[in-house]
Amino acid sequence: MMQAPRARKVLAAQGAYYVATGVAPFISRRAFEVVTGPKLEWWLVQTVGALVTVAGGALLSAAHQQRITPELLGLAAGSAASLAAIDVVYVAKGRIAPSYLVDAAVQLGLLGALAVGVGRESTD
Repeated sequence: MMQAPRARKVLAAQGAYYVATGVAPFISRRAFEVVTGPKLEWWLVQTVGALVTVAGGALLSAAHQQRITPELLGLAAGSAASLAAIDVVYVAKGRIAPSYLVDAAVQLGLLGALAVGVGRESTD
């Protein structure tokens, strides 16, 4: 298990972002759809929101408890890469609103920060 201060900060930020964006559709469908566009399959929005919230909670908990394992780093990196890829592909196909590119940029920023944070700490 790693004791990585830089990685903990990134994981805490990623976890907070995931919890905030994951619960958003449960707080206000109208506000969510103003930002992301109308949704036909609301159950799917809620499913993704719930899963993103759970991942965010795990990242926040691990960062707080200073329990950063390779598996947790895989969850963080894999989630950011997957969500960014989905955003970019489906905006390009015209299936989701261009506002999702903002999320893609955040996801890629988190992925980069995580790579830098973990990489620097492994050489310190």
